[in-house]
Amino acid sequence: MQITQSTKLFSLAQQRLPGGVNSPVRAFKSVNMTPLFITRGQGSKLFDKDGNEYIDYVGSWGPMILGHANPEVVSKLKETLDNGTSFGAPTEGEILLAEMICEAVPSVEMIRLVNSGSEAAMAVLRLARGYTKRDKIIKFEGCYHGSVDPLLVKAGSGAMTLGIPDSPGVPVSFVEHTLQAKFNDLDSVIRITEENSQDIAAIILEPVAGNMGMIPPEHGFLQGLRDLCDREGILLIFDEVMSGFRIDFGGAQSLFGIVPDLSIFGKVIGGGLPVGAYGGRQDIMLQVAPSGPIYQAGTLSGNPLAVTAGLTTLEILKEQNPYPELGQKTAWLCEELTTAAETAGIQIQTQSIGGMFGYFFAENAVRNFQEALNSDTEKFTRFFQNMLKQGIYLPPSAFESLFISTAHSDEDLERTASAFRKAFKD
Repeated sequence: MQITQSTKLFSLAQQRLPGGVNSPVRAFKSVNMTPLFITRGQGSKLFDKDGNEYIDYVGSWGPMILGHANPEVVSKLKETLDNGTSFGAPTEGEILLAEMICEAVPSVEMIRLVNSGSEAAMAVLRLARGYTKRDKIIKFEGCYHGSVDPLLVKAGSGAMTLGIPDSPGVPVSFVEHTLQAKFNDLDSVIRITEENSQDIAAIILEPVAGNMGMIPPEHGFLQGLRDLCDREGILLIFDEVMSGFRIDFGGAQSLFGIVPDLSIFGKVIGGGLPVGAYGGRQDIMLQVAPSGPIYQAGTLSGNPLAVTAGLTTLEILKEQNPYPELGQKTAWLCEELTTAAETAGIQIQTQSIGGMFGYFFAENAVRNFQEALNSDTEKFTRFFQNMLKQGIYLPPSAFESLFISTAHSDEDLERTASAFRKAFKD
């Protein structure tokens, strides 16, 4: 193995950081490589410690919809930085960001800013349980909602099975109220609901799944969930940490015309800085302290820097409306990838919505977690390695979504398409 600056740094990192990283997928274990250490990003490009340039389709896992180091965002951050980084007190920027989100997403009448998507998921479950006076939650196999104990659950033997902790350190008692259904399978949700009548507080899901690969909802699935929740007095929670402001300015709920009771956000609303939020109907949100009895707090919530980056990003997105163009670009990339694979005699499934897309090395369309697990990860690993050699930076996991930014040029896309063709020949 060639000794590079990145490999040296990874060796050093492993002495102090578990696995050498601060988030598991960054370790490149699933692609049998050591990770690249990045020194800077500019527009659609990343640059590593060895000076190599890459066209980036990770985008910090979604937030960088305007590309890296967007000049307007950076300029606003510098202005804010001159005034201080954190006060532990209200600022006007918090109100402006909250208003921007609420105006863009009509289902969100009130919102609470937090520091991450995980924190938002944790808080929204507490709120749903406190509001409904019920304990059980339905989640979907393969949908990820952060490293929150009650949601770290493996797929059981069936949709009726109670959760099994997906990580040591999570007591069984923490997930005993977490029930699992199959994504895109409304019948599995109905069966669970019938078996747990009057006990289910909420159904939580990514309306567009992005953490088992990119899997869109099938026609009628989201509406079926909405109708079921209305009948049973269950709160419907959309986890739009990934899809919010990424596939459409109003998120998946705007695109599909479904109104959830509560939503959680992150990624794009922070413009690349750590942020999260949860919000929804006013009558529910008024139960959050100090308005109501359901407690949640955070020292750095509404941090001025994160709020500035997020607000600037959303203002640009609202003004420019890049979503049709982003959708065209992701669709074109998916078509080029499909053609390149089929020409080489390799079966692949691709799909895209807005600035978000994904692919599986599989014979048939992938609709849920189990079908995603059946995809060919060995083919993925070889493809990933070949693309990286050509300067294309893809998510180092077969079960992650890809993202495009407004900074990706036609030249970037042509280079990527050319790399697709070469990757399948090597």
